[in-house]
Parts: sequence; C-alpha cells; structure tokens
Amino acid sequence: MTLRVVVADDQALVRTGFRMIIDARDDLEVVGEASDGQEAVRLTRDLAPDVVLMDVRMPVVDGIEATRRIVEHGSRARVLVLTTWDVDAHVVGALRAGASGFLLKDIRPTELVDAIRVTARGDALLAPTALSRVLDRFLRTAPDPAPPPSLQDLSGREREVLTLIGQALSNAEIAGRLRLSEATVKNHVTAVLRKLGLRDRVQAVVAAYDHGLVEPRRP
Repeated sequence: MTLRVVVADDQALVRTGFRMIIDARDDLEVVGEASDGQEAVRLTRDLAPDVVLMDVRMPVVDGIEATRRIVEHGSRARVLVLTTWDVDAHVVGALRAGASGFLLKDIRPTELVDAIRVTARGDALLAPTALSRVLDRFLRTAPDPAPPPSLQDLSGREREVLTLIGQALSNAEIAGRLRLSEATVKNHVTAVLRKLGLRDRVQAVVAAYDHGLVEPRRP
C-alpha cells in the first residue's frame, strides 16, 4: 500500500526537496503541495492523504491553526510538524491542536521517510533531542482553554501505562518496566486512548503532563 503525503511549507525549495525524498520510495507518494496553512487544509480535505508534513510558520493560516482545522474536520490524516526550531512554544500549540509528531527540518532523509511511516500507522513521535525540553519547558505554561480529559475511567494499570507513555517509553520499554507482554501493553495503550478520546501517543503524553503524572525535569 502506498502512503499518500501532502507537503505544506511556504518555501518552494523545501517542498521540492521533501518531494524528491518521498517520491524516491516505492511505498510513499506526494499527492499535493501547499504554500500556506489554508491551502493545506483544503488539500487534506480534497485529497485525503495519510500524512501531512506541516511547517509551523506559514502565511495566511499558520501550521498550528491548520492542524487544528484538519483535526476538527475529522480527517483521518496524521499531521507531522516540521520546524527549524528544536525548542519552540509553537510546537506545543501544534501538539495540543492534534499533531501526531514533531521533527526538525535538518533530519536525514531516511529519518524523514521512517517518521512518515511511523506516523501513518499511528505510532506518533517527537524528535528525541527535543522531547523533554519541549514538554518540560512549555506544557506547564502554554495556554490551553480546554480542560484535560478525566482519568476516572482508567484502571490502575491503565494509569500506570499512561504515566510511562508520558515518560516517552515505547511499548517494549513499558512491557519491561511492568513485566507484561508487549501485546498486553498494546491493549492497555489502546484502551487509554479510547477512554480519554485521544488520537495517539503524543496526545497521551500531553495528558500525562496536564494531570501531573509526569513531573518536569529539573535543569
């Protein structure tokens, strides 16, 4: 199956570079390019891609608002935010808006295509070098008018799993920590996302921070 990708960036050279990298893979295809967020929303609606590569800073409608509109419209597309900044409050806004991942624009071509594949199958991600700094620095202070989802429907084990997701552990790492099988952990993760009404692991990380299950790291 070929994964369909929309590239949204206000720089034509960047879009061309991403297209060359993506179209060189047999399982990936760029189906549309957008130079601003409004166009990205329209193309996502019209072309139904699997993944949208979304720049944060764009004219007309920025990447954060475009991400929010895509998610609110019920699109099945996953939004992968790309930025030149490794610590950026805008990234938190994008994650709260429903983005499924965050990567830096200087990643290697192989890392980019792997990220698209990971994001498409629902295993959301953040750039490892930026994860703790972004979350610790901004999630406590970034404005969020919507209250976090209630944890009252989670079992004790599910709450443990959510806490470990908030620490950016993989299913394999959670399984080792809790002495469970990966299949069991996967079931718990699915239950957590379903009960909290979350799209993916990144939103689960945000929820874990919002509820104080993960404490900010000390500088």
